[in-house]
Amino acid sequence: MVPQLPPEIQLAQRLAGNEQVTRDRAVRKLRKYIVARTQRAAGGFTHDELLKVWKGLFYCMWMQDKPLLQEELGRTISQLVHAFQTTEAQHLFLQTFWQTMNREWTGIDRLRLDKFYMLMRMVLKESLKALKMRAWEERQIEQLLELLTTEILLPDSQAPNGVKSHFIEIFLEELAKVGASELTADQNLKFIDPFCRIAAQTKDSLVLHNINRGIFETIVEQAPLAIEDLMNEMEEEEEGEMSEDDGQEQGVPPKKLFEEPPEGSCGATPGLSEEQGEDDEDSTGAVLQFDYEAVANRLFEMASQQSTPSQNRKRLYKVIRKLQDLAEGLFPEEDVPEEAYRKLQEGRKGRKAKKRLPKSQLQNKTGKGEQEDPCADLSSRLERKRRHQGPGADPAAPQEQPRGRGRRGVRKRRRQPQAGARAKVPGCQEPGMKKKWTRGSKK
Repeated sequence: MVPQLPPEIQLAQRLAGNEQVTRDRAVRKLRKYIVARTQRAAGGFTHDELLKVWKGLFYCMWMQDKPLLQEELGRTISQLVHAFQTTEAQHLFLQTFWQTMNREWTGIDRLRLDKFYMLMRMVLKESLKALKMRAWEERQIEQLLELLTTEILLPDSQAPNGVKSHFIEIFLEELAKVGASELTADQNLKFIDPFCRIAAQTKDSLVLHNINRGIFETIVEQAPLAIEDLMNEMEEEEEGEMSEDDGQEQGVPPKKLFEEPPEGSCGATPGLSEEQGEDDEDSTGAVLQFDYEAVANRLFEMASQQSTPSQNRKRLYKVIRKLQDLAEGLFPEEDVPEEAYRKLQEGRKGRKAKKRLPKSQLQNKTGKGEQEDPCADLSSRLERKRRHQGPGADPAAPQEQPRGRGRRGVRKRRRQPQAGARAKVPGCQEPGMKKKWTRGSKK
């Protein structure tokens, strides 16, 4: 009698099946199985069991084609983290996901890279949403950051460069989408603290470059937008307080935040999907708020240690200066309107092209029908000659050339006799003269 396989292996085999119907049905069964098993007090998954589940999910994504279906499947897989009932089970699920990506990354061909980049982005976003559901508890934040640092950022994590680079690139972007409206500057500093430590300790120049560009330079570049958002929020709060005070003085009750639309009106329907709401939040382009002085002090604390390599210290000190300037209100570059910037670039390109053009093209470029004034040309030549000869000299007078034994004078051209005035030498044959060709002579 053949022994029955464990349910994790059975689900993994169906998740990696050839038929899409079989794979979709297996994903739905997996979600129900996770909910039922984690609800029990003695239930839960082991590390090896979740590795088997993720291997099946990995090849389920591998077999899926068509971009829209890949996006739908990636969203379904990433939302499985919310099916786990405990925080420990969620973290184990996320840990096994990153371990699976590190193990299978080198076998992914370039045609399938995009959908696995998308899957990593979606899993990171859902893990941050799980923190948001728990009101950004400090202990939960520390546990998630420790997990991500151990599995991705540390040198002994065995994470390939592709996984590290993509994770560093998308971290701030996904954090802003999920929590830009709720997170404070102190909480955002906790989120980037692992990157400060890794940037000061790493000996990998690629990791240092990616952290510097994807985290610190991004914070500096988004500083004007962050300050603008902060000013807008303060203005809205002041306007709201003034309107409430005016309403209380006049005895007008404050308006309801959500009023029911009248019958027959084309108001917002309550049946809007959550995905549309998420897309609206993403399209606003939210920016994280940072205390730039606190970030600069934290970076200086890590970079000034004796164990920090000199190359890392130099790179980080440059970022620290920029952050200190931002803390004092000095921006690295002024905002230039797009039209002015475009005209400036076109003017520079035109001047560079003029320098490369020869004289003949420059004369043709002055315009058709325009001729240079010979009097102006002659006066400019005389002026140059007067400067060369010195003051008081007549530029039109012939100038004697110095001659001597130790001095070479300017060589004079010999005047050649014209063709009609040649001297006839006896005994020599006169060469035949070439007939001058004109346009009317050709028949």
